[in-house]
Order: sequence, then structure tokens, then C-alpha cells
Amino acid sequence: MVDVNKQIRRAVKSGKVGFGSKDALSSAASARAKLIILAKNCRESDREDILHNAEQSEVPVYIFPGSSLDLGAVCEKPFPVSALVVREAGDSEVLKLVAEKK
Repeated sequence: MVDVNKQIRRAVKSGKVGFGSKDALSSAASARAKLIILAKNCRESDREDILHNAEQSEVPVYIFPGSSLDLGAVCEKPFPVSALVVREAGDSEVLKLVAEKK
């Protein structure tokens, strides 16, 4: 089993990522993301739009079990992170999160 927090932190440090629901929405619509991670408390309207676009573009989405404050802390950011876009995983195994879900 993949340690979620460790792999997210590793992806942020060694990969290419983006932060925020606007970035997640545009990346989902254009299929530029390999994975989108949403905080459990992401705004409902944003979540629905991101999930819809991700489904259309076949971009996998992982719902992080913690809040946006928790996700921000995992990413070692001093601000809440409602959505994290993984464009390149770097040295992490973060993409296995969705493989384990299936």
C-alpha cells in the first residue's frame, strides 16, 4: 500500500504540480494532468465541475481524505490546498493511488 502523504509530498518536491481549483479545472478540461487530487472539503461546485471535466478527458481523480488545510500541510505549503494537479509524478509513486482504488 502506498503512503499517501509521503507520495504527495514527494510529487510536490520532485515532480511538476499545480495548485488550486482553477488550475485543476483547466487541466482536467485539457487533459494536461496525469492525476488530480481534491481535498475532502473542496467546494461542491468546483468538485462537480472538476470531476465532470476529468471524466470527459479521462484524467483520474483521487479524493484526499483530509481537509484543504491538511493537504496544504502535506504539500508543505503555508496555505490551504483544495486541489492539486500532478502533471509529472517525479520520483513519487503518487499515480499508484488511483491504481489501488480500482
